Amino acid sequence: MKRLFFGLITFALASPVLAEEVTPEALDAISGDVVVLGEIHDNPQHHLNQARAIRALKPRAVVFEQLTPGQAAKITPALLKDEKALGMTLGWEQAGWPDFAIYYPIFEALGDAKIYGAAQPRDVVRAAMTEPLPEIFGADAAAYGLDQPYPEDLQKTLEDEAQVDHCNALPPAMLPGMVAAQRFRDAAFARTALQALKETGGPVAVITGSGHAKTDLAVPALIREADPAAKVLALGQVEAEPGKETGALPYDLWIVTPPTPREDPCAAFK
Repeated sequence: MKRLFFGLITFALASPVLAEEVTPEALDAISGDVVVLGEIHDNPQHHLNQARAIRALKPRAVVFEQLTPGQAAKITPALLKDEKALGMTLGWEQAGWPDFAIYYPIFEALGDAKIYGAAQPRDVVRAAMTEPLPEIFGADAAAYGLDQPYPEDLQKTLEDEAQVDHCNALPPAMLPGMVAAQRFRDAAFARTALQALKETGGPVAVITGSGHAKTDLAVPALIREADPAAKVLALGQVEAEPGKETGALPYDLWIVTPPTPREDPCAAFK
């Protein structure tokens, strides 16, 4: 396995055997101890692809970025069969996620998988923006690299990306906190996935945004760092206009779909 060293921090990269664009049909043969299934949250096709992967993988556990542990604990086999009741019980609309109807195919595909919620309390995420990450994350912070700062050039790159992702509207003083919060959430998702693997034996699927599914710094890299023996596969899903080349992307496998119709999220800042 290749490794990239940033000072004292070691981040696992994707295996050179896997790094390619695939079609949804490839999901029928997907495998791994932990399979991270990325998405663009409001793209319905991405959730259909995730459901397809889950049906093929037949995971013993599924970890959701979108759910807290408390929400996950409310889900019963009977509730999984009732789309409207499930969405209401989870408070999905109030949480601000896209229409529950486009996510429901994932829940329909779960079978007997144990459901884990990886979402962190908002006050804890806010604290991660300003307080030392090891204090917020806890005793195993070093296993996920949180005891070491990013190198300056990497930190600057990530701050620039955070600014672009927020329509270039953030005060510069907020940018380090935004990077820290993302780093904290990546580590929290990775820890929950490894907890699920330990408790169920796997395989484990992780439903999360494609930003969290990247193999360079995000959830797959942190799982590989914390548990090198775990077989991890990261699927990213991205959008591009038909015929447009995307080039290599930081995933083991990736699927490119047409963009879903949406309003310009930065329109209010123009």
